[in-house]
Amino acid sequence: MEALKCQNLNKSYDGKKTYVIKDLNLTIEKGEIFGLLGPNGAGKTTLISMMCGLMKPTSGKISLNNLNFQSNPTEIQKKMGVVPQEYALYPTLTAFENLEFFGSLYNLKGKDLKNRIESGLKKVNLMDYRNRPIKDFSGGMKRRINLLTGILHNPEILFLDEPTVGVDIQSREVILSILEELNTGGTTIIYTSHHLSEAQNFCTQISIIDKGRILAQGTAEELINSVQPATNLEEVFLELTGNQIRNDA
Repeated sequence: MEALKCQNLNKSYDGKKTYVIKDLNLTIEKGEIFGLLGPNGAGKTTLISMMCGLMKPTSGKISLNNLNFQSNPTEIQKKMGVVPQEYALYPTLTAFENLEFFGSLYNLKGKDLKNRIESGLKKVNLMDYRNRPIKDFSGGMKRRINLLTGILHNPEILFLDEPTVGVDIQSREVILSILEELNTGGTTIIYTSHHLSEAQNFCTQISIIDKGRILAQGTAEELINSVQPATNLEEVFLELTGNQIRNDA
């Protein structure tokens, strides 16, 4: 069954003729861990932003579980979680207060919300830091709290933009373990990353995009076998997108 579908998707900014996303068609099945990979400026963050309703496409359609944002915005928002690359946290609030606030946005409250927060904090090994302000946290600690804000309500579909960027290997393992547990429980995961070895081991399906278009899609094994004599996803990526340094944001 389809979790998400993009049809003839286009996006340009300020009425410009240059498209960040161009004639993109994509179907993601329920239960997938789907990786969107591409160099800087490929359109990954723009695509994720449109998929989760933060940005409107110039043209084309996006549906989640056969619902669209135009007709069913509230119902869709209840079903999805979003974990942005930038920390979406209030620095002067404690870890618990941040999670309490974000949980309330999904109508979680009372004992249920408290139990979910405490369970999450234990999973990310931050229970002892629950009453400390976020401004005192390290990057890895913030990244773990950032993840919890998007999954407290057990979303059916979860969007993550570089969820392990800038963290130590221990924090990365904790984050990926939690995501795999969520996926086992039925959550569809859509994620972007520049860690190609991580994506190769983590994702069940991968799309490599550049200049707003899908260049290739399949399992990591299928992509590697399609490019000879590639032995890993990084070599496939460089073959498809080139090795020129990108300065785009």
